Amino acid sequence: MFYAKDWVDYELLDTGGGEKLERWGTIVLRRPDPQIIWPLQKETPAWRQADAHYHRSSSGGGQWEQHAELPERWTINYDQKLSFYIKPTSFKHTGLFPEQAVNWKWMMDKIQGAGRPIKVLNLFAYTGGASLACAYAGAEVCHVDASKGVVQWAKENLHLSGLGSRPVRFITDDVFKFVQREQRRGSKYDAIIMDPPSYGRGPNGETWKLEDDLFPFIETCQSILTDNPLFLLINSYTTGISATVLQNILSMAMKAKHGGTISSGEIGLPITHSGLMLPCGILGRWEA
Repeated sequence: MFYAKDWVDYELLDTGGGEKLERWGTIVLRRPDPQIIWPLQKETPAWRQADAHYHRSSSGGGQWEQHAELPERWTINYDQKLSFYIKPTSFKHTGLFPEQAVNWKWMMDKIQGAGRPIKVLNLFAYTGGASLACAYAGAEVCHVDASKGVVQWAKENLHLSGLGSRPVRFITDDVFKFVQREQRRGSKYDAIIMDPPSYGRGPNGETWKLEDDLFPFIETCQSILTDNPLFLLINSYTTGISATVLQNILSMAMKAKHGGTISSGEIGLPITHSGLMLPCGILGRWEA
């Protein structure tokens, strides 16, 4: 398992009974997590004293119950390099997936060790964790997401991290159509990052299903890679898709053409109280 073990401003304090207790800076949140199917060993005072608790609704969605007055948003820092605005949303998320730090560090090392200018395309880019990491490492970055709100959030994170002068282009667009246009324009990138959804529907009724569409999408993305690509990274939180599936796809789509090496596995977070690991998703990496 690849796990994010070098956080200071974030900590997964405890887990159990379908929930996790997390510290985001000085603020403690209690949230549900479907991976946590083991019981809570003991509901310590920390669980009861969480600053906010997200309750799922039987009809879908849910809401936050605040036990203390929270700021509208606050900031946390990763490795004295990247800074992020944190804000509890109506979908239980906070605007950041801290387990992705394992990929940020890997990407920064790859870019800084390349010895040449690197141009990165970040697809389904959310609030920009990977975009910030690549920009910090010196890459030119194109950040693409269909949500105007999260693209704005990513821009704010970039400036918060002191990287506002770095060459980062923010695009609010349908990812698949953007890649097709880049293909027609002859645009090329040295590295591609993606975190595709399990299922999606486009503005004109187009549908995306990861199991059916990921491989052809990787093939399309391959056409906008340079002749000397540096890496291609796939993240997935889709239940039922294993890391070996991503490894097989990258072997067929990337290694067959470019050689290189492939790694895959679960990503996760260490749990302070129990010493266990919480699985949070999977990754597949191809690298030159």
